[in-house]
Amino acid sequence: MDVRRAFDILPHQVANAPKSDALASKIDGQWVPLSSQQLLDQANLVSLGLVSLGLKRGDKVAIISMNRPEWMLADFGISQIGATSVPMYPSITVEDYKYIFTDAGVRAVFVADHKLFDKVKEATQGLDIPAENVFTFDKIDGARHFSELLEMGKKGNAADLEPLKAAVEPDDLLTLIYTSGTTGSPKGVMLTHDNILSNCRNSQRFVPVNKNDKALSFLPLCHIFERMVTYLYMINSVSIYYAESMDVIADNLREVKPQIFTTVPRLLEKVYDKIVAKGHEQEGIKKSLFFWALDLGLKFDTQKDQGFLYNTQLALANKIIFNKWREALGGNLRCIVSGGGALQPRLARVFWAAGIRVMEGYGLTETSPVIAVGGYEPENNMIGTVGPLIDNMDVKIAEDGEILTKSASVMKGYYNKPDLTAEVFDKEGWFHTGDIGELVNGKFLKITDRKKEMFKTSGGKYIAPQVIEGKLKEDPLIEQAMVVGADQKFPSALVIPAFSDLKGWCKRNNVNCDCSNEELVKKEQVVDLYEGLVKKYNQSFAQWEQVKRIVLLPELWSVESGEMTPTMKVKRKVITEKNKDLIDSLYMQAEKR
Repeated sequence: MDVRRAFDILPHQVANAPKSDALASKIDGQWVPLSSQQLLDQANLVSLGLVSLGLKRGDKVAIISMNRPEWMLADFGISQIGATSVPMYPSITVEDYKYIFTDAGVRAVFVADHKLFDKVKEATQGLDIPAENVFTFDKIDGARHFSELLEMGKKGNAADLEPLKAAVEPDDLLTLIYTSGTTGSPKGVMLTHDNILSNCRNSQRFVPVNKNDKALSFLPLCHIFERMVTYLYMINSVSIYYAESMDVIADNLREVKPQIFTTVPRLLEKVYDKIVAKGHEQEGIKKSLFFWALDLGLKFDTQKDQGFLYNTQLALANKIIFNKWREALGGNLRCIVSGGGALQPRLARVFWAAGIRVMEGYGLTETSPVIAVGGYEPENNMIGTVGPLIDNMDVKIAEDGEILTKSASVMKGYYNKPDLTAEVFDKEGWFHTGDIGELVNGKFLKITDRKKEMFKTSGGKYIAPQVIEGKLKEDPLIEQAMVVGADQKFPSALVIPAFSDLKGWCKRNNVNCDCSNEELVKKEQVVDLYEGLVKKYNQSFAQWEQVKRIVLLPELWSVESGEMTPTMKVKRKVITEKNKDLIDSLYMQAEKR
């Protein structure tokens, strides 16, 4: 692979397998493509435009936008002059933008739309970011449009770019990605060109894509997972189509008919729950056949041939039931890569059984990101694990179970935070992930919990909350859950119902649900239902791990309300503080009994 710096991807694609639809987005109801050559030419114009503004090597440039071709043009244009991109989530607060702009020393900003432009204007007040250095992707009154930067670039000389590109080394800083984390201020993860490209190279053989394929992209490009995968797609000349929004993913899948997409587990859970809900709507033989096929799927095992009878039945199920699943996902889907959180094994089993191979991966922003990923081949995919280590990845399990790693993909450190950097690297250079895990059969990495999230009960027993929460959320009636109980006699849980499914249950069981969520979660029949569900899932755990008491909450936790990170991880400290009285009451009631 003749790609040493991120921007080398563009001439590599043009020279080896140019595409007429290298990137595509939907504009006014039509898919509008950009060719490989157009991408290269326009990225050069972005670079020349930035140079004309006085930007130079080492300067920081923010990108705040949902996925669209301009995002990638900005990314490549920034890196070609030796500057550093600072991608940011559109969903974070004005205060977060101000903090990151200040900490990174941002000198220019690319921003998508009017709403985000207003947030940026507020965040940049009093900062040394000239208004003329803020460009919008949408046309907005009073703002400089992206096309203005391209026009500025046309006045420059393309030959002047060559020495700037030549000066960029693989070990130079490519991007600063701020991880919000579940506590404290965001940390700027310093990733070089080689950090991310080495991750592409070492993940290459695990991802079955080629120049004839299409990918649908909807996970945020500001997250390292989609960013790295995008580079990997482009190196292999895979056409990338950007989904319009999460609301019309199903339509976009049917239109684009991709061979691959990346996702987070929650989206797969929602797809699965919708399919099962439709199964419940069936009647007679159709309903029986649906759940017969589903039951077969739930027994699927990549590591075991279950014999002639099972295989024959599964082949029949694929012809009469699972073929409709594949059609709903576009009809050409070869595999789905899942990351960003633990995937429920039942989902992997059913999708594999349906001929859609789910490859669950694991990594961190600090590792660019992939450490391990389940393979496309069944022998390299053990359901319930995150697969084998990618190539050239060293991992060892510390005495306390923490996963430690070394590779060319590991970050240079946290920007402006040498003390925090020193905390995560030991004297031997091992990066401490903060995750607890084990190697199964000496090959497959299994994640069991977050080290910092484990807590002790007053009896001295360790509780791994993520494991219990993951089990509870297997139920379609449970949307979110958080286990509490540090220094208490037993664990309890805050549970948020999946309200649409709960209302369906209420109607089937003659429970009045024509009321607010606040009233619904207090109904005796509903409380009894959820206490019964928790008792059922408790059977998977030792006595001291079992959730003894629960409280139902009426509103989902979200990024906007401050309880979730942009990558949809719970902020335990925030949720605990917001619900302190409720949590205290659980244990006070227990004392009275």
